[in-house]
Amino acid sequence: MPVSYNGVAVPSNGARITYSGGRYQVPDNPVIPFIEGDGTGRDIWRASSRVFDSAVERAYKGKRRVVWYEIFAGEKAKAKFDTWLPDDTVNAIREFRVAIKGPLTTPVGGGIRSLNVALRQILDLYACVRPVKYYKGTPSPVRHPERMDVVIYRENTEDVYAGIEWEQGTPEVARLIEFLNKEMLKGGKKQIRLDSGVGIKPMSITGTKRLVRMAIKFALESGRKTVTLVHKGNIQKFTEGAFRKWGYELATEEFRDQIVTERESWILDNKDKNPSLTVEQNAAMVEPGMEFATDEFRQSVYKEVKSVLDAIYTTHGKGAWKRKFMINDRIADSIFQQVVTRADEYAVLATPNLNGDYISDACAAQVGGLGIAPGANIGDGYAIFEATHGTAPKYADRDVINPGSVILSGVMMFRFLGWNEAADLIESGLERTIEQKKVTYDFHRLMEGASKVSTSEFADFIIENMGSARLAAV
Repeated sequence: MPVSYNGVAVPSNGARITYSGGRYQVPDNPVIPFIEGDGTGRDIWRASSRVFDSAVERAYKGKRRVVWYEIFAGEKAKAKFDTWLPDDTVNAIREFRVAIKGPLTTPVGGGIRSLNVALRQILDLYACVRPVKYYKGTPSPVRHPERMDVVIYRENTEDVYAGIEWEQGTPEVARLIEFLNKEMLKGGKKQIRLDSGVGIKPMSITGTKRLVRMAIKFALESGRKTVTLVHKGNIQKFTEGAFRKWGYELATEEFRDQIVTERESWILDNKDKNPSLTVEQNAAMVEPGMEFATDEFRQSVYKEVKSVLDAIYTTHGKGAWKRKFMINDRIADSIFQQVVTRADEYAVLATPNLNGDYISDACAAQVGGLGIAPGANIGDGYAIFEATHGTAPKYADRDVINPGSVILSGVMMFRFLGWNEAADLIESGLERTIEQKKVTYDFHRLMEGASKVSTSEFADFIIENMGSARLAAV
């Protein structure tokens, strides 16, 4: 192990987190790199790190501690090393495997389009994980925000993030449009207008299945009952629709004994309620309007029903499917409505990149907004926990911003490490503080009778309110 990164000595009183067999081995004194962030990141990190250290000390009485190690990206890295993302920063994350960061600026003038995206791509952090949960007292624009408790697994490397574009009016896009119109679309009714810009978004079996696999594993390990595949497959059948198809394939191939798909549950339930039901009768109940379908479609549904009953009725029938983990899917525009009207029906959402981008923020808006929305980018062997909001430079160094996003990202990190007692303390302390209406300006303006506190005071109250929390035995 190198003795320093970016010229900063590695702490001698900490140990590395290691990874083997798909699992992390966490010492009692892990070295965890942090990037404080740009703009308001400085205020947020000072407040958040005090909360983290207080929770760990209170939970483990000195038996465990985090050994923080500063690494650099963004404005601070540019000032020190004349680069926005030093190689040593990436190498340190590779060495210590788990890191946490504040918000980073987007460099102006070319080069790295986004530091956050660059880190995700370099380390292949293919899952953007966004838990969205209501804390009592948080101001909300919806009537029942308490129904929201969902974890979103958003694919992080494909779709629009890996998209390729050609600008309208360029020779390159003209050649592409000519090829598409004259070759790929030849003989069809569809043609691309000549004055178009064109973009291509790739979505692969590999990218989809590893994302869905991670989402299902999380749901099973955390006791959540469903994973919902979110897609626009009714329109884009070979990208969004393929995400749905490949997600179901992964679930039934790798988790067959533990799961049932929603459609399988209908077939099994029909048979349970009427054991003498024929395949054709069952199919008609699964697909209303079968009498108007083509014979080819009817035969395909008959085949599906028969194959489900032949394959899993002995293991999943007679009500056994009700105790299984459910995999279902929803059209992307429909899920936006449903997370408002019946959010409690959903536990884990697995989404392609763009759908997940939208739905994460839409859900967060119901429970306090991005100022209190945590996030993580996770791959196989590496994880970075991070604020989900921007740098808000006009508020930098004024000690006024809500540190909740980084604080709750720390909660995610501690749960990832298996330090649930520390995570519980932070969550309970934060919730009590909000219930007491001691909040930063963003919440203060939305809460009647609230006391406006600074970033650092908000952290003080969280630490104070940890004292009344009950801890599980260590």
